Amino acid sequence: MAMSTRSELMDRLVTKAGGVRSEATIQSDVRMLLLDAELGLSDVQLESQVGEMHRRIDVEVGCTVIEVKKSLAAPSAIDNATKQLADYVTTRTEEMGQRYVGILTDGALWIAFHEVEGRLAEATRHTALVGEVGATALLGWLEGVLATKTHVRPTPSEIEDRLGAQSSSHALDYATLAALYEEHRGEPTVQLKRALWADLLRSALGTQFTDSDELFLDHTLLVNSAEIIAHLVVGIDATELSADTLLAGEKFTEAGLHGVVDRDFFDWVLEVPGGDGFVTALARRLSRFDWSAVEHDVLKVLYESVIKSEIRKALGEYYTPDWLANRVVAEVITDPLNQRVVDPSCGSGTFVFFAVRRFFDAAAEQGVPLGEAMRLVSSRVMGIDLHPVAVALARVTYLLALGRERLTSPDRGSLSVPIYLGDSLGWDQDEDILSVDMLVIPTDVGDQFFSHPLRFPSSLLEDASRFDDLVESLVAESGRAAGSKIVTLSKGTVRRLGIAESDVPVLNDNFVRLKQLHEDNRDHIWSYYIRNIARPAWLSREENRVDVLMGNPPWLSYRHMTKDMQQQFKSMAKAREFWGKENTATHQDLAGLFVARAVERYLKTGGRLGFVVPNSVIDRDYWAGFRLGEFDGARVRFAIPWDMRRVRPHMFPRGSAVIFGERVLKARAMPSQAVVWRGRAPRRHAALEVAAGLDQALEPLTVGSDDDELSAYHKRFAQGASLVPRLLCRVEPAAASALGFPAGMVGVKSARSASEKPPWKSLPPLTGTVERQFVRDTYLGEHVVPFRTLTPDTFVVGLDETGTLLHGDDPAIDSFPGLSNWVRASEDLWVKHSSGAMTLAEQYDYRGKLTQQVPAPPLRVVYSKSGMHVAAALIDDGNAVIDHALYWAAVATRSEGDYLVGILNSPSLTELVRPLMSYGKDERHIDKAVWKLPIPLFNVDNPLHLDIASLSSDIAAELATRELKSDYFVTVRQDFREWLGTSPKGRRLDNLVRELLGEPLLDDAARDAVVTPTEPTTLLRLTSAPLGLDPVDVEIDLDIEYDEEQRVYLWGFLVGRPSDPGSERYVHVGSPQGDVDPVGLAAEFLAEIETVIAAAAAVGESVRVYHYGPVERLFIERLLGDAAAPVLDLATDLLAVVREHFFSAAGYGLKKIAPLAGAVWRTEGLNGRTAHEWVERARAGDEQAWGALVDYNEDDVRANQSLRTLLRGDGT
Repeated sequence: MAMSTRSELMDRLVTKAGGVRSEATIQSDVRMLLLDAELGLSDVQLESQVGEMHRRIDVEVGCTVIEVKKSLAAPSAIDNATKQLADYVTTRTEEMGQRYVGILTDGALWIAFHEVEGRLAEATRHTALVGEVGATALLGWLEGVLATKTHVRPTPSEIEDRLGAQSSSHALDYATLAALYEEHRGEPTVQLKRALWADLLRSALGTQFTDSDELFLDHTLLVNSAEIIAHLVVGIDATELSADTLLAGEKFTEAGLHGVVDRDFFDWVLEVPGGDGFVTALARRLSRFDWSAVEHDVLKVLYESVIKSEIRKALGEYYTPDWLANRVVAEVITDPLNQRVVDPSCGSGTFVFFAVRRFFDAAAEQGVPLGEAMRLVSSRVMGIDLHPVAVALARVTYLLALGRERLTSPDRGSLSVPIYLGDSLGWDQDEDILSVDMLVIPTDVGDQFFSHPLRFPSSLLEDASRFDDLVESLVAESGRAAGSKIVTLSKGTVRRLGIAESDVPVLNDNFVRLKQLHEDNRDHIWSYYIRNIARPAWLSREENRVDVLMGNPPWLSYRHMTKDMQQQFKSMAKAREFWGKENTATHQDLAGLFVARAVERYLKTGGRLGFVVPNSVIDRDYWAGFRLGEFDGARVRFAIPWDMRRVRPHMFPRGSAVIFGERVLKARAMPSQAVVWRGRAPRRHAALEVAAGLDQALEPLTVGSDDDELSAYHKRFAQGASLVPRLLCRVEPAAASALGFPAGMVGVKSARSASEKPPWKSLPPLTGTVERQFVRDTYLGEHVVPFRTLTPDTFVVGLDETGTLLHGDDPAIDSFPGLSNWVRASEDLWVKHSSGAMTLAEQYDYRGKLTQQVPAPPLRVVYSKSGMHVAAALIDDGNAVIDHALYWAAVATRSEGDYLVGILNSPSLTELVRPLMSYGKDERHIDKAVWKLPIPLFNVDNPLHLDIASLSSDIAAELATRELKSDYFVTVRQDFREWLGTSPKGRRLDNLVRELLGEPLLDDAARDAVVTPTEPTTLLRLTSAPLGLDPVDVEIDLDIEYDEEQRVYLWGFLVGRPSDPGSERYVHVGSPQGDVDPVGLAAEFLAEIETVIAAAAAVGESVRVYHYGPVERLFIERLLGDAAAPVLDLATDLLAVVREHFFSAAGYGLKKIAPLAGAVWRTEGLNGRTAHEWVERARAGDEQAWGALVDYNEDDVRANQSLRTLLRGDGT
């Protein structure tokens, strides 16, 4: 529909343009709107017959009935029309056997209803607007209700718009689910599953968890959605399946995909009438999206779109941006095909997603067949989380990472999705649950206890897919056997799973236990429970520990833990000597202890870790014990961390960092340096390994406490008074009558503003006459800009000359009739409308912040409380009052005032303060942190102090006459800061302040340079240890090329002498023939390289062989065995050297780093992946393709040589 037509249509629908309109004409326009291309409908039925009494539905679309009325302006009209619509909806539901939705409209108002026990309940409504904007909004609302559009790409914005909490789709689904729950909440199965849900989250989240029906319903909707999406990801049409089949995951079990969808807390909807219809309707809505090609953790977006931000904040649930997760994964997973990786707090699976993708990238590059790769991946990349919603989402994320093409390939084989519900911290779990030879699972629930636990031989746990299949078979067969005489697992299952005869008796015991649980109606989620408790326990066995731990642990503050959790936390922290001084140790949170426990339980010696943590972990004194790396039975050698506080926009509500380390036999404390990241981050869901808008620098860390105060000035500054609500004290002149006002009196009225809050904003203004001495200029935060104050506001403040605050019950106030009338009227309003226990006078003078301002000193320095930058100025009005949005201090002389104002306004101050900010503080509030800088008291005999004061005075004089660009103080502050940053005086002041604080001076040329965000092009040296790359007489650089079947077809090496640059000789052994013998080719290579080594040895020369990455060594060992040992004894992996000693923001691929050394590759478009295509062309007779491959190999070895030369110069 053309835009002009849309606008005209909306004008007719909304404003009845064209005059009085009948229901028939409105109905026609509604049909035209429904046929808009945005909704994707090809047909809309008008006047459809319903029932047997020849009643007709105005408009019918799919499973939606629309009733059109001439006007819904009157409530009675809505009530009557709703009753009529209810009849149509219930009749259609009975006729078609599907859940129907009703919409009521008069063109301007649109109301969507869902059916509850034969009546309609409103789910969502929309008031239409005219024009194109109105059409877009209405079509979006209708699409959410109708669920008509198909092949929608599941981008973050589309998911938020169409499925998020603000969408009509969510409103309708949530309303239906809430009605089902309200009707059946008393049923035992619903009560049990809700109680299990609450118990689990309470143990996971402490006091941050609020046990509410709303959250339980949100989680139910999310998990049901995730389980439906799981089917859609693999191409199963969810709209064709029954609700029970969807939520039980039967199709996955049939396909040999285990652990994707389990019976869990949230399938209670299947056990209540009407639940099937809800699930079917939900499947129809989710089927609108094309889930086949997703490049990020899209379930995280769904979660954040559904769960309200205030709830997520209360729970401490903030997910890692895709780009950062991807970058951490690239840093810690160095050998994807061989390293076993676990995220012990996987959330929705962001880190797992990128680890799986990294695994398959490596598999494709090394030619691993798909069947083999799919068999390996579930034992290589795993996730654990204690949050049941997170587990459900992460399992779907795992499928998304695998991709539909791999999942539907006939070469796939069986697969178990290795995401488990488990407590990685181990608050309550019995460490003996897995003995030497047996997994023991208790079956007690609530006050019931089954005397015989379930037992599984530990050997059965080694193959995750087989174990999951076994558990599902046990639970299903025992359920079918309930009430019968069958007491054994079927012989067919035993045979199919290859179960050893010695294990059958114990499994039959389990069969009997589970059968009894079914018969006792305690058959809830045992498959879910067994699977999830088994794998984390198995991983904690020393022989099963993993090579890499990664992720973002829970950031649960000590103060938000339950008392029991606090006791356990304190005990566990003390056992590891993490608990320091009693007054600051409580500032810790769960992140550090969680990392320690995960290392102790899951990480093998030599394994690596990488975790996103609160920034305080790396630079606060109360984390000192953790930073030592001495855990309970485990030791960590920490590497240099990343400091992420300078990244914008903020990624988390607290400053963040990333820590790295390795489990070793001898601990090494965390270094006192960090790679500091600065700049603007990619969009949150950008799945980039390289963040081009960010740069990095290696800088020292300042370790301190939240209570560090290095400047004596911190005790001299005080916060202003809390003069709120403004309605009762901020005033403006009131118009006088012809008689005017008495001498000494001022007519005033409340000065109103748009920032007033309820209930004060709705109250009428106060008016009156007040004695002049009580009407004072008052400075708010918005009145202070760098080096200058703006015009203050006027307040009625009842301070007398002695500093006493007069209130309505004070007899002394009656000496001032104007003030007494104003104050008593204000106090009456305060008593009536305030919710606190304080009186109005106590509010104004909270902690003496008002009365301590009298008698006022003649000179005061004030600076702003909030903002990312400090704004400071001098005030010389002794009668003025300072508001709570400012800090103030008296100064003895104007020079001292100028000195402080100059320091506080210096452009570098914010940069210097940020590393010293308190844990959890947002950088928009740096007020008190400024005194953690070593700012000395003003000394009139110190030339540097005098220089700062003099220059500050000059700048203040210049800015006093600067024209203000706006009436808005934020704009003025920005303008003044820009002037300071570019003017010679501002730069000189900055350097004087840096000199005062012992900081390096700024280089003006570097500061003035325009920085264009580009891909990072530097290596940062992280260690001072030798690289082990000392030059030798003869240096050989080696590289190989292999095809998709992992057959090496080209060996190339470069022979060079550091003493004779330019004398390098390239040698290659290879063949483009497809039937060439790889072993024979390898033998030819060995003969060539041994000739070079022997020639050097004959004249007493030393030799080293260099390669980049583990592949060359792997193929040499595989193809040549012991014969190549002398060559491998001379070999050094240059990639390992780079990773150990350097940081590269661009990643560690040779083509990322070697260009820094001037390396170039001659053939555009030829790389590790496309080389497979080129070799096939060469085997088909394309000589140019073969020549390009040889050139490519030579370019690789020359790049290796160039990079080594660069590294010998520290890589900078």
